[in-house]
Amino acid sequence: MGNRLSKIATRTGDDGTTGLGDGSRVDKDGLRVHAMGDVDELNSHVGLLLCEPLPEALRDELVTIQHDLFDMGGELCIPGFTMITESHVLRLDGLLEKYNADLPPLADFILPAGSRAAAQAHVCRTVCRRAERAIVTLGKSETLNDHPRQYMNRLSDLLFVLSRVLNRHAGGSDVLWQKDRVR
Repeated sequence: MGNRLSKIATRTGDDGTTGLGDGSRVDKDGLRVHAMGDVDELNSHVGLLLCEPLPEALRDELVTIQHDLFDMGGELCIPGFTMITESHVLRLDGLLEKYNADLPPLADFILPAGSRAAAQAHVCRTVCRRAERAIVTLGKSETLNDHPRQYMNRLSDLLFVLSRVLNRHAGGSDVLWQKDRVR
């Protein structure tokens, strides 16, 4: 891999195409490239979230998620390749159960606000939903493994839950939407 990445400015994309992991070239605005880009953007936002003060266990789990997202990018980059499996989805199910356990039930909608870390988790959640939509769209035109789509669905839920956890970690609570707020 080191030799492959030794030259970043290859100029091979100057014609509006990019290379996939199988050696094929596709348009840079293609559905697969959009999905790969959205997953990459999400990974960058998770990296930004990791710059915040976080509980150590949560930090470790987010680093694992970053590796999963990199693997997902690899799966999307190589048509027909599988890297994200049911075990990845089940791990997120376990994290959802773990972090939901101590949260009070929601009776109202919450705003993407509170602590800086919680707000960044909400940004991650919204980018995750966009990446999920891109994967769904790609799956309508090409055969894809189900697990990346399922993973992104669980991950966006987890990021919502983590925003609530992070507000509490910072000493605050959810910022509730006020339906009848005076304008």
